[in-house]
Amino acid sequence: MRQLAVGVGQLLGRPPHFMNAYLVDDVLVDAGTPAAAGRILRQLQGHEVNAHVVTHAHPDHFGSSHAVCEKLGIPLWAGAGDAEAIETASPVPAPGRIPALMARGKMPSPHPVSRRLVEGDQVGSFTVLDVPGHSPGHIALWRESDRTLLCGDVFFRLPKVSAPWNFLTFDVERNHQAMRRLAALRPALVLFGHGKPLRQITSDQPDLLARVADALPGSG
Repeated sequence: MRQLAVGVGQLLGRPPHFMNAYLVDDVLVDAGTPAAAGRILRQLQGHEVNAHVVTHAHPDHFGSSHAVCEKLGIPLWAGAGDAEAIETASPVPAPGRIPALMARGKMPSPHPVSRRLVEGDQVGSFTVLDVPGHSPGHIALWRESDRTLLCGDVFFRLPKVSAPWNFLTFDVERNHQAMRRLAALRPALVLFGHGKPLRQITSDQPDLLARVADALPGSG
């Protein structure tokens, strides 16, 4: 596990950085696909883990949630707007034919959500931000003290920082609003659901997230 900040570690993925999971204080954040369960559990050995948070109800983020929660005996937490999708393994698809076809594929095992997170809730040393768009109940985690942001899929970094792909996004315009909100925080460290961590130097110049957000349709 790679330590990125105080109390924040990134689990090693396969391939690296493609589908990320993090250990934040004593909380596992996201759990990849169903195939990731064994790898995640091995990396958590020797670490205190008391809960599991899913940033949003897409199968590449709650894929191993049921297996991990069952094995470790820990509760699952998720944004209130995505809780039902996880409990029924029925993510809300983006508009269009391709997302509809994808939604008919095999889904991960469902799992009860014991805590439905809303704006301002605390997850360890982080505060929950309600940032719907990529999914109806997408959340991010923000720590003001060192300006660390776990943005889930509000932004991608594959390899460039960008909006998530439209065909995977439930409401593109609402996700654009979420991008602008997170960029305005001017985070020093950004941790993505997909892509390498981004360290930004706070200055009077717009940072990378801000530049991407400012380039969105309707910005400025």
